[in-house]
Amino acid sequence: MILLQSHSRFLLQTLLNRVHNLDKAVELDYNWVEFDDVRFHIQVSLKNSHVLLLSVSLPSPPAEAIFFNGLPFGAIESIKAAYGVVVQILDPPKDGFNLTLKLNLSKLPPDEEYRHAILVKIASVREVVLGAPLRVILKKLGSRVVAPNKDRLVAIVHRPNESFFLVPQVEKVTVVYPMRFTDSIDIVLATSFLQEFVEARRTAGLNSAPSCLWSPSPPPELEGAPAEALSANAGFVTFVIFPRHVEGKKLDRTVWSLSTFHAYVSYHVKCSEGFMHTRMRRRVESLIQALDRAKPNVENSKKTAQSRSFKRLSLNEARTNSKS
Repeated sequence: MILLQSHSRFLLQTLLNRVHNLDKAVELDYNWVEFDDVRFHIQVSLKNSHVLLLSVSLPSPPAEAIFFNGLPFGAIESIKAAYGVVVQILDPPKDGFNLTLKLNLSKLPPDEEYRHAILVKIASVREVVLGAPLRVILKKLGSRVVAPNKDRLVAIVHRPNESFFLVPQVEKVTVVYPMRFTDSIDIVLATSFLQEFVEARRTAGLNSAPSCLWSPSPPPELEGAPAEALSANAGFVTFVIFPRHVEGKKLDRTVWSLSTFHAYVSYHVKCSEGFMHTRMRRRVESLIQALDRAKPNVENSKKTAQSRSFKRLSLNEARTNSKS
């Protein structure tokens, strides 16, 4: 299984190139879109070449997700805790974006290793912002603090107009994903993949992993959820997170894995589909070759027939040949 990286590779490469050439005045204006409809925009002007503006557009939230001023709850605090004085939040953000950050690259620490770690964290702004509500709830789970929304259903956006759900409790947090796919083939592959995913969790080597369940119908934890959120053509996946899963450095990995679980499944479904298409094409090619080998050599048979010549003999010539 391949896990998606938390940082944007293009954003990280752009930041590294800008830091290594900070003495050169250049103008940058980049726009790009990454999975789950997260859009980025980078701007650098010639007047302030050490200042970089990074704007982020998040997926459109469904009605049940909680957003404050265009951002998930806890996002502002997470940004300040992650970036410190290096990043300034602009209010209001640029038109068409949920968040605009002003990066003063001249304030980065001189230590190269520490500076690279900060740039990787900036390139992981998607995780910092979208994973903020999840991080708040899981932190309280790790410290055994009762969350204010205990036993309430919390919706967290992860795809355009789609969310997954959390049920915080004192000793555990239940996470439920309604799995939706538009393509009929993807639905079949995803259903099979998720069922095997649950079976793999039961192996001896994964005893410490969060427990995982799949069901074709909504689990009881989604009682009270909007009717639109209960429509899932590939079933529902449930994880149960315990405090041991969010201890220390495990917290960041757990937040990212849960935030991008649907993208993780979609990626492997598409890989499986591509693999099967490749296998089918190879099989068809081998069958065509076998059929080609079974065909008679038409060209040689034509040449043999054409190389023969026949001469019509007269009656006297025939008698002469027969006597001889």
